[in-house]
Amino acid sequence: MFLALLLSATLITPTAALIMPSQANVWVKGVFATDKAQRGKTVQAAVVMDIPEGYHVNSSKPLGKYAIPTVLEIKAPDGVKVGPVAYPRAMVKRFKFSDEQLAVYEGRAVMRFNLTVPADQALGATDLRVRLRYQSCTDEVCFAPATREVEMPIEIVNSTDPVKRVNAAYFGARPRG
Repeated sequence: MFLALLLSATLITPTAALIMPSQANVWVKGVFATDKAQRGKTVQAAVVMDIPEGYHVNSSKPLGKYAIPTVLEIKAPDGVKVGPVAYPRAMVKRFKFSDEQLAVYEGRAVMRFNLTVPADQALGATDLRVRLRYQSCTDEVCFAPATREVEMPIEIVNSTDPVKRVNAAYFGARPRG
């Protein structure tokens, strides 16, 4: 009897329902538009954020004076040139925690960029490293900013080697630009 009372008193507390997660479980991954990168050519790449329902992430230009923007930094191997990041179009919304409208991402946000591989780039596996800084929020509260680092491995091949289009969900079936 005493054990049952002790267990019920420690497992069920009035504050248990008030605990909020410290951060939204935002899923982040890096993808390429082809399975390999050819020397002397450009390959499309993207960082994908999947934001859980009921949450949003401030956009790259969030509008609010206190909102922290989403920023993608890319570190490529020596010689590989990185083009500018194309951030997705944001939704402008008003939330309970602010009188200001904010520009935010909800659901899936895809940030695209191009990599130009030099004709003399070393063949073989290499890694692109990206760092994504963002702030996630609910309709009532914003969490501390978070930084996610992602490695994006890809194989560098000769310009005459065949490559296959992949990840059409993020790039479409045909090359862009």
